[in-house]
Amino acid sequence: MPSCSLHPLPYRADPAEYFQRIRQAPGAVLLDAGRPGAERGRYDLMSAWPLAELAPTADESANAFLQRLRGALQSLGPAQLADGHSAPFVGGLIGYLAYDFGRRLEDLPSQSRDDLGLEDARFGLYGWALISDHQLGTSALLFHPALAQPERERLLALFQAPHTDAPASFRLSQAFHADLTQADYRQAIERIQAYILAGDCYQVNFAQRFQAPCEGDPWAAYLALRKACPTPFSGFQTLADGGAILSLSPERFLKVSAGQVETRPIKGTRPRGSDAQDDQAQAQELLSSRKDRAENLMIVDLLRNDLGRSCRTGSVRVPELFALESYPNVHHLVSCVTAELAPGKDALDLVAGSFPGGSITGAPKIRAMQIIDELEPTRRGLYCGSLLYLDVRGELDSSIAIRSLLVKDGQVSCWGGGGIVADSNWQAEYQESITKVKVLLETLEGL
Repeated sequence: MPSCSLHPLPYRADPAEYFQRIRQAPGAVLLDAGRPGAERGRYDLMSAWPLAELAPTADESANAFLQRLRGALQSLGPAQLADGHSAPFVGGLIGYLAYDFGRRLEDLPSQSRDDLGLEDARFGLYGWALISDHQLGTSALLFHPALAQPERERLLALFQAPHTDAPASFRLSQAFHADLTQADYRQAIERIQAYILAGDCYQVNFAQRFQAPCEGDPWAAYLALRKACPTPFSGFQTLADGGAILSLSPERFLKVSAGQVETRPIKGTRPRGSDAQDDQAQAQELLSSRKDRAENLMIVDLLRNDLGRSCRTGSVRVPELFALESYPNVHHLVSCVTAELAPGKDALDLVAGSFPGGSITGAPKIRAMQIIDELEPTRRGLYCGSLLYLDVRGELDSSIAIRSLLVKDGQVSCWGGGGIVADSNWQAEYQESITKVKVLLETLEGL
C-alpha cells in the first residue's frame, strides 16, 4: 500500500500562526484542540484547497449522500503511514453535518423555519493536512500519495516561508438578542413537560437562539473566542459565501480508530464559582445531583442503543459514568460509551445510526426531535450537528457542535440549550441556556 510522506515543521501549540496562511483559501478548515488553554485534546488538523467538495442535493437521501462520501474516499485511494509514525488523518474528508441532516435520516415534520439557509452538510476531500501532535510536541505536513508534486512543493514553501499577517477585525453593530421571550420559553418548557407526563417522551433538549448583526472577518471572532473559551473539540470552517462556522465545543460525538468506537456524552451543567470555595461547591452539587445523573444515564442508555446498530453484539461498554469535566465557564457531567464496529460496518454506518447525538436531542430520540421541530421556531442549522474528519483508513473523530456560532449573511447566530425532564424548573433551565453561551456572547460584544 502506498505511504504518505511527512515533512516536519516547527512545532506550534497554537494553530493560529499556521492557519492564518491559508484562512482565505477555498475550503480552509481547522479542527482545533484548543491549546495551549485547553489540555484534553491531542491533535490540531488543518487543510485547504480540497480536491473535491461534496454537499447533498435538494432531495438526496442521507444514505445516498453517505455513499457519495465513500466514493470520494475511494477516488483518493488507499494510504498508510511509514512504520514508526502515527497520525489521526492520512487524507480524506473534513467538514460538517448540520443538525438538519437528521431530516434526511428520519421522517420529521417541517414546522420550524429555515431562515439561515445553511447546507445540511459540506465536506472537502483533502490530499494534505498540517497536523500538530501536542502529546509529542510535533508539527508536520502530511501528503497523501495522490497529491501532485508541484502542489507538495507549493505547500512546503508556503509553510516554511516567513509570514506576517495583517490583523483582522470583527465587530457587532448591536448586542445579541434572543429569538424567544421568557414567556415563550416558559410556554415551550411547560409543553415539553406535558408531553413527558403524557408518556410521549422522557427528556427533550430545548434550545434558544441568540443573534446579532456583524461585520468583519469571522477568523478574528474565532481567535477572540478560543482565547476566552478554549475547548478540545473546537473548529473553524470557511463557507463559500464568505461566512464561517465557529465552534468551541467541549463534546466528542463519535470516534473510530482501528474499529474501536468511543462516544462521550455531556449531560449536566453548573456555572463555575466566583471563588475556589464556591467553585468546588458548584462541582460537588453537580456530581451529587440525582436529576443530572438520571438525565446523563438516560442518554447513555440511548447511545448504547444507537451504537448497537453498527457495533458487534456484546461489545458495548460504559467504562466511565458521571465524570466531572471543567471548562472556563461551566462544569459538565460526562460519561463514556465504547464499542467495536461489527464486521461489514464502517464509520459512516455508525454516523447514520447515531446522528444527531442523543445528548442534544432527547429520549426517545425520534419523538424528541419531532417535539424540538414543533417548539423551536427556527431550524438549528449547524447547532447540535457535527464537525468531523474521516480518512481513507476509516479513522474518524467528530464533535457535537454545541457552543457554536454561524457567521452568515451579515449576522452571527449562537444557540444555548439543555435537557428538559419532568421536574425541570423553567427559570433554572432558562438561566442555564444563557450560562452555557454567556462567555461567547460577551466576548464578541466586547470586540
